[in-house]
Amino acid sequence: MWKNIALFILKNRIALILALAVSTAFMAWKAKDVEMSYDFANVVSKDDTDMVYFQRFKQTFGEDGNVLVVGMHDSAVFDLKNFRELKKLSDAVSHVEGVKAVISLPGLVSIQKDTTAKTFAPKKIFEPFPQTQKELHALLQTVKDQKFYEGLIINEQTSATLLAITVDPKFLNSARRVEVMDHITKHTEVFSRKTGIKMHYAGLPFVRAVMTTKVAGEMKLFLALAMLVTAVTLFLTFRSWSAVIFPLLVISVVVIWTLGTIALLGYKISLLTGLIPSIIVVIGIPNCTYLLAHYHLDYRKHGNKMLAMARVLSKLGLVTFINNATTAIGFIVFMFTDIAILYEFGVVAGINTFVTYLVCVILIPVVFSYLPPPTEKQLRHLDAKPLTKLLEFFQFIVLQKRYLIYFFTILISALSVWGIFKMKTVAYMVDDLPAESSVNADLKFFERHFAGVMPLEIVIDTGVKQGVMKLNNLKKIDQLENFLRTQPILSAPISVAGLVKTATQAFYNGDPSSFRLPDNTERNFIFSYLAKQGGGENKRLLRSFVDSTGQSTRISLRVADVGSRELDTLLINKLKPEIRKIWGGEGIVETEEGNTMTFQREGSDNKQSVSLTGTTLLFIKGNNYLIDSLGESLVQAFIMVTIIIIFLFRSSSAVVITLIPNIIPLIMVAGLMGFLGIPLKPSTALIFTIALGITVDNTVHFLAKYRLDLAANGFNVREAIISAIGEAGTSMIYTTVTLFFGFVIFAFSEFGGTKALGILMSLTLLIALFTNLIVLPALLVSFDKGRYTYEPNAPIQDYDEYSEENDADVDLDMLEIKQELEPVSNSREV
Repeated sequence: MWKNIALFILKNRIALILALAVSTAFMAWKAKDVEMSYDFANVVSKDDTDMVYFQRFKQTFGEDGNVLVVGMHDSAVFDLKNFRELKKLSDAVSHVEGVKAVISLPGLVSIQKDTTAKTFAPKKIFEPFPQTQKELHALLQTVKDQKFYEGLIINEQTSATLLAITVDPKFLNSARRVEVMDHITKHTEVFSRKTGIKMHYAGLPFVRAVMTTKVAGEMKLFLALAMLVTAVTLFLTFRSWSAVIFPLLVISVVVIWTLGTIALLGYKISLLTGLIPSIIVVIGIPNCTYLLAHYHLDYRKHGNKMLAMARVLSKLGLVTFINNATTAIGFIVFMFTDIAILYEFGVVAGINTFVTYLVCVILIPVVFSYLPPPTEKQLRHLDAKPLTKLLEFFQFIVLQKRYLIYFFTILISALSVWGIFKMKTVAYMVDDLPAESSVNADLKFFERHFAGVMPLEIVIDTGVKQGVMKLNNLKKIDQLENFLRTQPILSAPISVAGLVKTATQAFYNGDPSSFRLPDNTERNFIFSYLAKQGGGENKRLLRSFVDSTGQSTRISLRVADVGSRELDTLLINKLKPEIRKIWGGEGIVETEEGNTMTFQREGSDNKQSVSLTGTTLLFIKGNNYLIDSLGESLVQAFIMVTIIIIFLFRSSSAVVITLIPNIIPLIMVAGLMGFLGIPLKPSTALIFTIALGITVDNTVHFLAKYRLDLAANGFNVREAIISAIGEAGTSMIYTTVTLFFGFVIFAFSEFGGTKALGILMSLTLLIALFTNLIVLPALLVSFDKGRYTYEPNAPIQDYDEYSEENDADVDLDMLEIKQELEPVSNSREV
């Protein structure tokens, strides 16, 4: 079959080139429409209980992650001149397209009691604007008297203050997000220049905008670095510019196909899919190197380039296909998850791994069939033996020191298992950004002065319409808020209880000591004032915390980015027990589903529930969900690799011998992560599945060569091992070195996850090289007795490197190609 495919490719060179050019032009046309993703990865299943509830929450109360905060910590802001500039900044930002509202110190309001209309009316505290420093200080004291703002807009202990800027969700989920952020920062930079006050930025809109910009920049950077690394590798190997230019052309075509595939399928470039073009470059070059090296090897035998290329295709077609198939497994398994970002990554990478194979086996033979044959200088790399001594050492220890190999392998593996138990699973909202980045520094600023900015929501469903404003329910909410204030990683809560306490304070003419819930006597008076709010600012504020029926209300908080482990501790060990204490009790039946706790008194139909939700909780849960899915994907990858090994070798023992040298590197790297304190998170868990798909190539490659040498050496295991290490070892080392330096480029990323992916992937591939050249041969020497039966139906019989016995002539008469060849010995005219 592969001989016929080889003849077909060489016979239809022009037609195939034209077809490839047209299809690539189409993919390039589609690639121009590729878009960046402007959302945090939604990795929780749509059917998950907490995700369903979160979507319902957004429908009722709106987005929780659309607030950008700009903070400052400088007493100079309270000078009259600078305070005036702060007011100008607030007004300017409020007019930026895409900004829905701005809450800042100069724009704060106090609630005044209107005894005539028997209602509450909002009044801007700094209107008219103070004309003297004394007036400003007096008004700042008024702000401090408004207990509702305590810990929200200004920190009285540190005098830090902030602007809370609400961004329209329509702009958050489009390319215009960056434009909105740019306009806002232009105004804040003007303020900083005029006042000398440093500004700090945080909030999900800002973090997302920064990450989107960095993803786009790094995708271009890594693509360029990958091209550079592969170009240097190719030139050092072949000492020929044609062997550099045309493989890079192959990779360029595949990169276009990759971007076109993303656009064609309606996907967007995310932190994960943005890595695919560079990964394709790294894993695609070995295809080209493999074909060119064997083309040179066969050409040197007889001097006929067409014959050499035909033999390369016919003999190595299955080799390269299996190599790409096992590599693709590391990506394809992600298609079996219901996580959107993993599924998209798997689809695009899996498809284009096979596209790489197709483009390579078409473009390389066709192009080099038209180019002049390789010169003696270009063939010198075939005689270069820089690794001979290393391979001879491997042969020695495999044959003479096997028990030392087993001892150290078992010892290191046991230590690695110990390290695995030390490994922790933890994720942060801005986990991918470097610790020294300005985003992380600013985040620490807000955690220091305002306890954090990541959104967390608590929703209380009273079970009856207008139940929120019942005094006993308000007392429960207030009791929960008092507990929340004792938690250092939580900001001051905002809820309807705080608004009602503000109304009580206003009812008593702003007396700070009256910031409390009304008692039963006061309730009717105060609630009658609230009922006459009409459509004013306070009414709209009230509606943002209470649903239209008055049955459900929210408590909005901001939480520090302390990581999934500490947040889980807060929720499970502190917050949920406190909720049970407040809403539960004797005669109360409690049920829990996800993060929703329901309470019902025995014999009553009324149910009350308290739900924890918000972007932060869903993000943390999504990371845990993602890690679990990656574990399942690793198991699926092992199963698929096992099926391929059985298909190739028709041998169950080959499966065991194949998997052992590929499991060991994964165990060692996981153990190293435990000892070095590298947490298990989506970016680090991802490497195990991808690495398995790539490293199995070397195992199959070595076993195939060993089986052929076993037959050629009269089933003498030791002789076959010596031959296999000497011949297959060189190409395995060159391929791994190329992959190693290809993945190392990701270590230059600013994203922690991408950096970890590059370093750990490179390390895994390097360890796998040694296990496949040392542990695998040692196992074969110990357990393979050379009892090899020829299986005529086993595809591995055709999976070979060039052996003289199989060097039968390809029937070139089937090719209608006329070409003048230079007269060489043993050549044949095509």
